[in-house]
Amino acid sequence: MMKRKIISTMIAAAMAAVLAAGCGSSKAAGTSAGVKDSSKTTAEQSSEGASKKVLRVGMECAYAPFNWTQETDEVANDDKAVPIYGTNYYAYGYDVMMAKKIADGLGWDLEVHKVEWDSIGMGLDSKEYDCIIAGMGKTNEREQAYDFTEPYYYRDICITVKKGSGLEDIKKLSDFKGKDITVTTQLGTAWVDLLDQIPDVQLGANYATTAECFMAVSNGAADACVIDLPTSQSAALTNDDLVLLDLDERDTIEDPTGSTNVCIAVRKGDTELKDSIQGVMDQISWNDKAKMDEMMGEAIKLQPAAN
Repeated sequence: MMKRKIISTMIAAAMAAVLAAGCGSSKAAGTSAGVKDSSKTTAEQSSEGASKKVLRVGMECAYAPFNWTQETDEVANDDKAVPIYGTNYYAYGYDVMMAKKIADGLGWDLEVHKVEWDSIGMGLDSKEYDCIIAGMGKTNEREQAYDFTEPYYYRDICITVKKGSGLEDIKKLSDFKGKDITVTTQLGTAWVDLLDQIPDVQLGANYATTAECFMAVSNGAADACVIDLPTSQSAALTNDDLVLLDLDERDTIEDPTGSTNVCIAVRKGDTELKDSIQGVMDQISWNDKAKMDEMMGEAIKLQPAAN
């Protein structure tokens, strides 16, 4: 009888130990302890005990000079490129420089997520990242879906043509009349709605990336492309075939969409994050176009193909 009692006591103790261990590991259910769940917002991650908040940013990493991908973290100005989440590559460019200023001002870590432009909004909606810093213009249409900071860059629109095409000496938009040129731009951008301002324009195929747009001009698939000025300047540095038209400001493409105002987007209603980001921008007085142009000029010179 005594023997049975001892055995029963040992079994009960063992079961209690198993139950206690199960209670202690409940925090790991669904995600490992200490590992961030990328589906959660920055605030949710912080509330779970992360030692430091993370600014998770979505960008193409393929839109120089705003953002690009490189193999190492080395940058010619002795700054450091930022690791691209889930890869062995790094991101740099104007957008990354801006994101670093904001993360530093907030006292947060920075996490860059590489995403295709045509799905960049979906990634924000699904909480893969918490904001978009990707050369995105604040248009009326986009304001219906997202909240935006004040501009962190102001850009001009540019028409790029091929050297030797007979178009490189055009000085006014009206000079295109009767030329029936084929024009392209990047898919999913506000520039698509600007193309028909060119007289007698033929709308060609649009492309997923700006690099493909410039290549279309270079190989003759299109006569011209309409892209923002800094991106066009960046392309011309690496392709001698390209010529940027300097049109009379009284006779050039106008942008009623607002896409020349480049802003940071957050999810609709995420006022806390938007105000935190804007607070840093205000603190460093990031509303001076001369200061913005100076940093953009540096980004253009720093892009890998320009060195």
